[in-house]
Formats: sequence, C-alpha cells, structure tokens
Amino acid sequence: MASTTILETVEDSSRSLPFREEIDEHRGHPGIRATTLSYGQINDDMLEMLEKPHPSYFLLVLGFLSALLLGAVSLAIQVDVGIGNSGISHPIAWGFYITDFVFWIGIGHAGTLISAVFYLTRAPWRTAIYRSAEAMTVFAVLTAGLFPLLHTGRPWLAYWLIPYPNERYLWVNFKSPLAWDVFAVTTYMSVSIMFFLLGLVPDMAILRDEAK
Repeated sequence: MASTTILETVEDSSRSLPFREEIDEHRGHPGIRATTLSYGQINDDMLEMLEKPHPSYFLLVLGFLSALLLGAVSLAIQVDVGIGNSGISHPIAWGFYITDFVFWIGIGHAGTLISAVFYLTRAPWRTAIYRSAEAMTVFAVLTAGLFPLLHTGRPWLAYWLIPYPNERYLWVNFKSPLAWDVFAVTTYMSVSIMFFLLGLVPDMAILRDEAK
C-alpha cells in the first residue's frame, strides 16, 4: 500500500508539479519535495484491504481457529476436573490466569500510551499508527477480561460479580480484588472501544459512500 506521503527527488527545484507540495516540513533538504496522495487515492488504498484476501489469510485464520478449539477443549477439561488442573492449589492462589491477566492489561496500557503520546505531540504521521495502537488496546483488554472469568472456576456464574438486586439478598464483596477487576476492565474496555470507533469514523464514511 502506498504511503500517504511520498518523497520525490527533483533536479529542477523550480519545476511545477501536478500535486500539492509541502516544502516547509523538509527545509534543509535541497532537491527533496514531499507530495501527498489525493483523497481518492487514499480511499482506493483503504478499500483495497477489503477485497478478496490472499490464500495465506485463510491459512492464518485456520491456525487461529485451531488454537481456539484447543483452548475450548482445555477449558472443558478444567470445568470437569477442577481449577487445580491449571496449577492453582491451596498455597498458590494466583497461578497462570491472573499472571496472564496482568500481562495483557500491560499490553493494553502500552497501546494507550502510544496513542496518547502521538496525539499530544501532534505527530503528522501518527494516523497510520495510532489506530493500530487503539486496536491493540481493545483486543488486549478483551483478552485480559477472559482470564478472571476462567480463574473463577465456574465462568457461567460470573454474573454474580456484578451488583444487581436479587431475591437471594446476595451482594458483591467490594473488598474482593476480583470485583475490582470487573469494574476496572469494564471501564477500560468501554473507553478504549469508544476511542477506537472514533478513529474509524472517516473509514466508515468511505465504506458508506462506496457501499452498493
């Protein structure tokens, strides 16, 4: 995919070019001019990604689905055998799941930090990167949210972690770190999805205009 900014070297600096020029950003580099693609060319580059994918894409998807199936089988075995199957025992209260939870939350924080730094510095080339950073944040938080559910041992009862009126007079123990995870992950995920979707508004407008 062509970049939105192309550097062309010209021998005659006085020669007129049929595209928009941005010379001020490249002062001190004689003979080099920055040219930008038209909006139509940018749209074509964006829509090109939605065409029929390469066969290697389907192989990659097949690999991910195989890993997902393996995870589902492992979860079914854990539900049948017990939470101790994952290495959690009486002296080991955290184990693999909470460690992975902290790891993926850290990955999400990295994406947020990258996006925030680019936005605050107003980097002109940030557009191609901050969307990837926001997407990384969203999927990292969604992945992190799975591990506390698996850590409960009975994920089908995870709704007990949400405070809601019920006839059993049961209430959430707000002193529990597990309850803190629910509110933290939910808030972080909501804000991350909002920023991610806001960045996709121009792309969705292009898809709307090109929809048949």
